[in-house]
Amino acid sequence: MRFLDEVVITVRSGDGGRGCVSLRRERFIPKGGPDGGDGGDGGNVILKATKTLHTLYDYAHRTYFRAKNGAPGKGKNQTGKKGDDLILEVPLGTIVYDESTNQKLADLTQEGQELLVAPGGKGGKGNTHFATPTNRAPRIAQPGTPGVERRLRLVLKFLADVGLVGLPNVGKSTLLANLTNAQPKIENYPFTTLVPNLGVLEVGEGNTLVLADIPGIIEGASEGKGLGHQFLRHVERTKVLVHVLDITYMPKGDLLEDFMVLRQEMDKYNPDLLKKTQLVLINKMDLCSTAKCRDLALVQGRLKEMGLESLPVSALKGDGLEQFKDWLKKRFK
Repeated sequence: MRFLDEVVITVRSGDGGRGCVSLRRERFIPKGGPDGGDGGDGGNVILKATKTLHTLYDYAHRTYFRAKNGAPGKGKNQTGKKGDDLILEVPLGTIVYDESTNQKLADLTQEGQELLVAPGGKGGKGNTHFATPTNRAPRIAQPGTPGVERRLRLVLKFLADVGLVGLPNVGKSTLLANLTNAQPKIENYPFTTLVPNLGVLEVGEGNTLVLADIPGIIEGASEGKGLGHQFLRHVERTKVLVHVLDITYMPKGDLLEDFMVLRQEMDKYNPDLLKKTQLVLINKMDLCSTAKCRDLALVQGRLKEMGLESLPVSALKGDGLEQFKDWLKKRFK
């Protein structure tokens, strides 16, 4: 299933059914009164959040949705059947906007949370309601009121506890795969990850965390370069940010130039991102025996000066991952 995190759809609720014009016809009762029933109400359109979906792809090709109309009333004071409601399921973390006004209607963050986006039309009254002392056999009834049509913009922001961020090819996908049940695509070239990936990590009995691997952010991502700008919004909801650095990356200038690129792009996109709890994982330590690497002590020293904790790890070999789990466990007690 393809990933899609923003769509525009049109929804329309059902029309109310018309009221009925009917006069009672019974044997030996020549002047029966009105008995026209009311029309049924039209169906509502409701958005419902569910954790079983992780993308808005269901709305990629079909963008118009309509609830059922209410049935017309019948004789013998029979009310028409109400139109069936239309319930559209969306992933947890979906923000709903009115496309015409850009008004934020709701943020659906809880399992089963519902939002009525288009109420159904009201059924019309049957002629029973229009009888008077001077008009005992009215032949009028109300039409049902029409349904409501709205254009909605749905924007998905992941609800993850931990966001993994880093330049392309630093090992975020390998880290996610070794920590969780996720199975992201892993290859040794930039931009292997084209969509965010989610995984669930157990950090204690009955305690789980959702980790999100955010696709590679590059310099200029906040201005639309590369892939990262498409997915920076998914970092906003995370409680903890984990920066993944490649110890084998040899900077041309500053020792932490790759790390500073990440911070600058997140700061440009939303300065509040840097106020989150953060940890730096210095990855690919297993390669330092055969490849040229940055000085670990110098890297950790610089990060400590910035007030940031760091851990050396090997996502491929699993070295240091237990310490990482312990760090997470302390922050999510």
